[in-house]
Amino acid sequence: MAESAGDRARSDWELAGGEAVLRPAIAEFVDRMFDDAMIGFMFDGRSRTRIAEMELRLASAQLGGPLRYTGRDIAEVHRRLPIMGGQFARRRQILLNTLRARGVDEGVIERWIAHVDALREHIMGSGAVEHCDHAAQAARLAPRAGTEGSR
Repeated sequence: MAESAGDRARSDWELAGGEAVLRPAIAEFVDRMFDDAMIGFMFDGRSRTRIAEMELRLASAQLGGPLRYTGRDIAEVHRRLPIMGGQFARRRQILLNTLRARGVDEGVIERWIAHVDALREHIMGSGAVEHCDHAAQAARLAPRAGTEGSR
C-alpha cells in the first residue's frame, strides 16, 4: 500500500498497521531468525517469546508506536556475540522479506531498514569483522565461554 500525503501525519507504526499487524509479523521474523541456517545458532538457549517482545518494543520505539523498549542497550546486548557482516546482512534480509511478505508499506520498510543500518556499528562494534576471522571471533567469545560451563 502506497503512502499518501495524509499518511505523513500518522506514525510509521500506524502506517504499518499497528500492533495488530506488527506483533504477528515480528513473531514470524523471530521464528525465521531462530530457524535460519546462517544465524539461528546465535539464538540457542534464548527465549523466542522474549526476543519477539523486545523486537516488537524496539520497533514501536523506532516507528513512533506506543510500546516502550525496556530492554538493555543494543550495544550491550550484542557486545559478546560473534556477529559478522554477513550475519548482520542476513538478519536485515530476513526482516525485509518478512515485512514485504506481510504487506507493510514500502516507505515504512525503507525507513525501518535505514534505522537497522544505523544500528550496525552499535550491534557489531566499531572493529566489526566482515569475514570469518576465527581468532577474532574466539576472542570475543572467550569471556562468555568461560561462564557457560558454570551453569
